[in-house]
Amino acid sequence: MNRLNRLTAILTQLQSKRHISAEEIANRFEISLRTVYRDMRALEEAGVPITGEAGKGYTLVEGYRLPPVMFDEKEAFSLLLAEKIIEKFSDREIGQHFQSALIKIKSVLKDQQKSAIDQLDEQVIYYKRELDSPSKNEKAIQRIMSALATNKVLQFNYTSFIKEENTSRSVEPIGMYFSLGNCYLIAFCKLRNDYRTFRIDRIQKINITEEHFTTNHPSLKSYLKKMEEGNQLKKVIIQMDPSHVKYIDNHKYNQGFVLQEKIDNKVQLTFMVDSIEFFVRWIISIGDIVTVISPKALSERMSALLNTMTSKLQESNSR
Repeated sequence: MNRLNRLTAILTQLQSKRHISAEEIANRFEISLRTVYRDMRALEEAGVPITGEAGKGYTLVEGYRLPPVMFDEKEAFSLLLAEKIIEKFSDREIGQHFQSALIKIKSVLKDQQKSAIDQLDEQVIYYKRELDSPSKNEKAIQRIMSALATNKVLQFNYTSFIKEENTSRSVEPIGMYFSLGNCYLIAFCKLRNDYRTFRIDRIQKINITEEHFTTNHPSLKSYLKKMEEGNQLKKVIIQMDPSHVKYIDNHKYNQGFVLQEKIDNKVQLTFMVDSIEFFVRWIISIGDIVTVISPKALSERMSALLNTMTSKLQESNSR
């Protein structure tokens, strides 16, 4: 990408969020932080009102907007695919909001792109499988997202997983995450006077109250990191050849996958798991293409299981 195109793309990215860090820009365009700083100076010199705030990043002055964004063909086709997926994975309310936003986006497409999308619309079908859906409680997800955006207290009934107890909860939400086939809410629970994790499919009768909370709760990332440090979640890092990633793409999200990155000539994957034993019994099925980076306990348990399997095979063959 030449510099002019990159500067335009950076300006578009600045409009997409309230704050954008230099690291986010560098990672997206695969450039150095020094290059990011030079690009930001160039935009400022061109008259773009950009401000920087320590610890948060860059932001555009309120009210500044670019003309309507133009999409290339690949981006336009991606919109169609997103529309098909949203149709299958969301309830009617979320779908209607997405449709409204998509109509506005389509309005700036070129006539040729509009015609191509109309033609493809009848040729692309996305079948929903029950196991693909992260949650059957989309209305709860919608209300949780609204509460997160407005710092409002949530009220709901909750059925615990172990004891199947029904309780009424009033919580201050701090974030959601998807792991092992389920969506989870992290929130400060007023009943327990502590942070708790709630499975969203076990939430009923959820409502957003008018009560705002002002407590400075930790971010979702910092809370998950704290859980990891407290051994509630364990970080697992594995590596494999890029050509082998295709063998786990359909399964990694059910194992607590959170990050994938290129390290030298390998692909490194990070997982957050609550059970090394559960994870090792999955990873052992692809043990010939995987290198365990950490933790050591995973390698040791994997080795022990392989030894047991080998012994049983030898015993079976000797009969």
